[in-house]
Amino acid sequence: MNVTLTVNGQKHSVDIEPRTLLVHLLRDKLDLTATNVGCDTTSCGACTVLVDGESVKSCTMLAASAGDREVTTLEGLSTSDPAADPATWHPVQRAFREKHGLQCGFCTPGMVMAAVSLLKENPHPTGDEVRTGLEGNLCRCTGYHNIVAAVLQAAGEST
Repeated sequence: MNVTLTVNGQKHSVDIEPRTLLVHLLRDKLDLTATNVGCDTTSCGACTVLVDGESVKSCTMLAASAGDREVTTLEGLSTSDPAADPATWHPVQRAFREKHGLQCGFCTPGMVMAAVSLLKENPHPTGDEVRTGLEGNLCRCTGYHNIVAAVLQAAGEST
């Protein structure tokens, strides 16, 4: 089947098997590999992307369900090449870097995308609200303290 969707501001028309998951379309067909495959059961959140601005775990969403929708991956948050000046990064990306909100980095793309969605819904969360808002994303390195600090910094909160 053919699915047409907009990913990171660019329209794509892709031939896929009907059972293709969104995460595999992004990684395998569009070469957007920042979206990680972790558990395949929506338990870890490593595959979190934004679909029409809402965080979605792409490992259990059929790619066909994203047809005619707007998908944003980690690659789509920055206004330039990620290796370029961090001043061009999304505020959440910058805060994760500045607050060391990552350890091994595997969960980071999903955490960043979930944080972007959280801050859209609640621009000035408390630490407890950040923890609750990100509870569907797991960090196996247990780096939650710095992740929360990063989200609060991105929100403009004092940590």
